[in-house]
Order: sequence, then C-alpha cells, then structure tokens
Amino acid sequence: MKILVIGSGGREHALAWKLRQSHAVEKVWCAPGNDGMRPAAECVALDVKDVRAAGDLAATLCADLTLVGTETPLVLGVADEFARRGLALLGPTRQASQLEGSKVFAKQFMWRHRVPTASTYGIFESATDARAALSAVKWPVVIKADGLCGGKGVLVAQSAEEASAFLTRVMEDREFGDAGKRVLLEEGLAGEELSYIVLTDGKDSVPLAPTRDHKRAFDGDAGPNTGGMGAYSSDGMLAPELERRIAEEVVRPTLAALSKEGIEYRGFLYFGLMLTADGPKVLEFNCRLGDPEAQAIMRRGDFDFAEACMEAARGNLGSIEARWHAGASVCVVMASQGYPGHPVTSRAISGLDEASAMPGVVIFHSGTRFDGNRYVTAGGRVLGVSARGENLEAACRTAYDAVSRIAFDGGHYRRDIGRSPNAKGHAAGDSNG
Repeated sequence: MKILVIGSGGREHALAWKLRQSHAVEKVWCAPGNDGMRPAAECVALDVKDVRAAGDLAATLCADLTLVGTETPLVLGVADEFARRGLALLGPTRQASQLEGSKVFAKQFMWRHRVPTASTYGIFESATDARAALSAVKWPVVIKADGLCGGKGVLVAQSAEEASAFLTRVMEDREFGDAGKRVLLEEGLAGEELSYIVLTDGKDSVPLAPTRDHKRAFDGDAGPNTGGMGAYSSDGMLAPELERRIAEEVVRPTLAALSKEGIEYRGFLYFGLMLTADGPKVLEFNCRLGDPEAQAIMRRGDFDFAEACMEAARGNLGSIEARWHAGASVCVVMASQGYPGHPVTSRAISGLDEASAMPGVVIFHSGTRFDGNRYVTAGGRVLGVSARGENLEAACRTAYDAVSRIAFDGGHYRRDIGRSPNAKGHAAGDSNG
C-alpha cells in the first residue's frame, strides 16, 4: 500500500510512524507535513483547505488510501471530493464532520437521539443576549464558540465578569472569526475527563486505547486552554463495566443515530467524555484522532494499523481486532515561548539526538523546521516527547528524562502530565488541535 496522510503536526507524524510499521505499506507521504517527520514520511506541499488539490495530489501519487489527520479538510468536505472521484479516503463526510465543525449541530444531534450530555442554558447569536442569560446560570458555566477554534474556543467561567470578557473576545472582537458567530452556554459537569476514540466503518467499530489529555497550559490545570499539552494511556484506566456503559449508552447510540439520519461515517470518532456520578456524558465530538492523544495511542498499538484503516475505508472492519501493549504510554508536549497566544519561532533546538536514542522514547515533531544543519521551532507546539513503560510511573519517568535533554530558548512544558488528577472538576470540553 501507498498511503497519503493529510496534516502537519505531531498527530500526523505519529500516524505516519505507525503506518510505516506495517509490512503491507510501501510508501507514506504527509501533506504538508513538517521537516521533523522524515524518515517516517516524505513531505509534499498542500494547502489543507483546498480539497480539490488534495484529490489531485492523491491521484497524482497513486495513493491507495488517504488518511486525514486534521479537522479542517474534513469539515470542508474532502471525503466528499474523494468519493466523487473514486479515491479511497478514511474520514467522515462533510455532513458527518459537522459533529466537530459545529457545537450547535452536535448538541442538537445529541438532544434528538438522547445521547447523554450536559444541559444547555441556550444558544446565542449576540453577546448581549448571552450576557443577559448569565443572570440565570449556575456557576461555573461553560461557554463554547460554535465553530473550530484550534482548541481555544471554550471557557469554564467562574463569574459574570470572566464570562463577559470571553464573550467580547469571541463574539464582538471575533478573535476566532466566524467560529464565534454563535455560542452555547452549558452547565459545568463534575467528574473526570476521558478521551474515548473508536475506528468505525459506519456499522462496526473498534475501540482504541483510552487516553486522557491535559488541555491547560500550565501545571495543575492552570492557565488558558491549548490544543493539548500532553496525554497518557495506561492499563486499568477504564474499568470493564464503565467501558461497557460507554459502548452501550454513548458509542452505539451515536453510530445508530448517524445511520438513522442517513449520515455516512467512516473514520475515527472521538468522544470527549466526562465521567460523572450519573454516568458518562459527552462533552464534545471530534471527527479524527486527538492531538496529542494520537501519540499516546500509536505508541501502545500492537496490531496492523494500516490494515485496520484500509478495512474501515472499505466498509469491512468486522474482522479487525485491536491489540495493545501492556503498561502505559505518555506524551509530553514541548511548546514555544508565547504559546498558546503568539508563539515565538525560529529558536534552535538542541538535544534531539540524545533524547531520541533513549530506550522506549519516540519524539514526534509538531512544529519544527530544518534550517541548515539543525532543527528550529516553527510553531506553537513543537515536539511531542513520548515514552512507553511497564506502568504509568515508569513511562512518565522516561518521558521527562528525555524532555530534560532537549532545549530551546523560551520553551515550556507541563511537569505533571500523567501525574496530576487531570480534570477533576468542571471541564472545558474543547477540541484539541
């Protein structure tokens, strides 16, 4: 097989790295990719917002399968374009991708089909109306911009002042453009967050290893939301009875509802869950693998991932069974100075060779560029330093040992990935980038 991966971050690097392990895979391209992905994939130029160009590229390369890592082309209809041209692609249609592209669409979908989720105070098209509704909410309240905001369009507001300031940014200053034309006000849910992702062909589904991510910028879940500062996966993080409830109360009803509405869905479906005292409730859907969850998941996979993806794209997933390495995996994101606001780039990175040589460590590049004879920073999230271990403590210890060997001016990372309770309490429930 020759496989094209669309996207440029650490998630896409992890996908390419895992695909290359299949004996059936001859070639992997990543479009546009980044310099640090080599030799896992050959990078080729692409504007991910141009779905017609994506189809042209897949046809020119004679790709047997295209995987879409990032959400933007899915929301813009890349799966529909490929289907029109008879090209194989794993990813949901434009209509199905509205589960991620519009939080209003997702919420109304859950209401129609009684998928458990947080109650809502209202959907608003003006900041004035949203502010007026704050007088009747129970604090804290969750404010969600309707559209894609790169993981930064949700706030758990503790006061009317904080909520009002966020509404100004989103709806009046249009910090996220048209994504902030509408907002939802939701109740804050208490519990523990879980990222639960399945691979589906529209009929059958294969659950991936459960993960937890850390969305806030700083230790102790402090600071602004980011696209994700780290994630982990480990044996025993999800009890069998709870996983059964998630399958019966959330996953199967969602897939059945999509089928009932005539919405074709083939690809990864990400359930951002809050495990409440009343059971699992959906905070959000994503229509692709999470980032950095993908890095933790790919490190634990012990099956032919490329075969599973191809069978899902063909609508024949029933014969696939996912297996997972015992123990744990963790991914620690190293970010640029200024992230998640205005990251400073072009800073030289040292220590990559030493860290990469450590047993159990794989470094996924999220935002790097090769400049002469060295890597430099080229984005907000720069590296995803991942490690496997016999348990979570061992995986964390190895990952942070590797992180300590890497340096770039102004770089920062959380020191409690996999070590903090993570999201005990009210959740933002925003997409990771």
